[in-house]
Amino acid sequence: MEQKTLMTKKLFTNENLLKLFVPLIIEQFLEYLVGLADSIMVSSVGEYAVSGVSLVDFVMALLISLFAALATGGAVIAGQYMGKKQVEKSREAANQLVWFSAIFSVIIMVIIYLIKPFILNVLFGDITDEVRNAANTYLMITAISIPFLALYNAGAAIFRTMGNAKLPMKIMLAMNIAHAIGNAVLIYGFHFGTEGVAIPTTIARIAAGVIIITLALNKKHPIYIKKSFKHKFNWPMLKRILSIGVPYGLENGLFYFGRIIVLSLVASFGTASIAANAVSGTIVMFQVLPGMAIGLGLTVIISRCIGAGDYEQAKYYTKKITGIVYVTHVISCAVVLALLKGILGIYGLSEAATALTTQTIWAHGIMMVLIWPLAYTVPITFRASGDAKFPMIVGILSMFFCRIALSYLLGVYFNMGMFGTWVAMFIDWIVKSIIFVWRYISGRWTKFHAI
Repeated sequence: MEQKTLMTKKLFTNENLLKLFVPLIIEQFLEYLVGLADSIMVSSVGEYAVSGVSLVDFVMALLISLFAALATGGAVIAGQYMGKKQVEKSREAANQLVWFSAIFSVIIMVIIYLIKPFILNVLFGDITDEVRNAANTYLMITAISIPFLALYNAGAAIFRTMGNAKLPMKIMLAMNIAHAIGNAVLIYGFHFGTEGVAIPTTIARIAAGVIIITLALNKKHPIYIKKSFKHKFNWPMLKRILSIGVPYGLENGLFYFGRIIVLSLVASFGTASIAANAVSGTIVMFQVLPGMAIGLGLTVIISRCIGAGDYEQAKYYTKKITGIVYVTHVISCAVVLALLKGILGIYGLSEAATALTTQTIWAHGIMMVLIWPLAYTVPITFRASGDAKFPMIVGILSMFFCRIALSYLLGVYFNMGMFGTWVAMFIDWIVKSIIFVWRYISGRWTKFHAI
């Protein structure tokens, strides 16, 4: 009887879920597709260019993860207020998020330029001069776009919280088309090198950030940004946002920092390993794409449930959406593996790099279908409920003791090379999935409150 009552009073219908998830998946697909096109086009310049761009993209991915974490904090707080029917406070949360993201990202941009020699000469490890020069060019140009990446993430989170996932998707579609055309023109038309990828990337990111914030100023939306160049920080509200955003940001930041450390290890295995790692990293994103996209929507759903005080629905949607992620991963992995040979033929990598890439992507696909949702979809429910510190602690410890330590052990000591670093990542997933499933079943996450 209880279950029947729950089912007849659902906060989100299947139609609502489709309207939220499908645009998110399309948006993520477009973003990754352009990343794939970038790596293919830059491969025509040479393996050194692919390697240089991929190294910087790891740093940019780290920064994007920080901004996404902040945006998640804002989305959780705004979503919980919407669940409580306190729309004015949702607007206040959105404004605090945008202003903090803007100021924080400008500081990050300045720091990146200041520590550029450290990034190129120390963080990236022992790389050739050609790879270092390509990385330097790409970093110098794309770092300009950092504040706009932060603003886009904040703006997109605001619209998703309102249930409007179509708008960020449309912006991403327009920007990615322009981005791809710009790459093709500069690389194939004007025979630019690394600059041919960097310039369109930067312009597209700036445009996306400006457009989405401009649209967020419209007062017709339930949640909108106030038109003013003066801002007063609401510290209690900002503290609530950061209580979710900071733990998630630390988790993401240290996760990508760990990946960069592993990347410096991969660099020691030679250019073929760097290129195989870079191409594998680009292609496997299409395998993980549905889970990443649906996770953004799950944050909105769970935060709304928690705001309404309905933990039974939070549990219901966690199970249902985790199941959806499993199904979509079977499809995405099957498609990627079916197309793999053709995709690798376009890259024109060396025989050694092609074989290593094939092995890596097959292993990743198998583990995606078996483990990934338990390690990455389930903890979204914890964060959306206010239990952000636990997944942070687990993520950081697992990253150090599994991903980094085992990468060196398997890659160097057991002579598994670059593939050993990926096996270490799979073990990291297994450990996290066991801990998160235990946490979910225990119900401890239901004792936390973000507002």
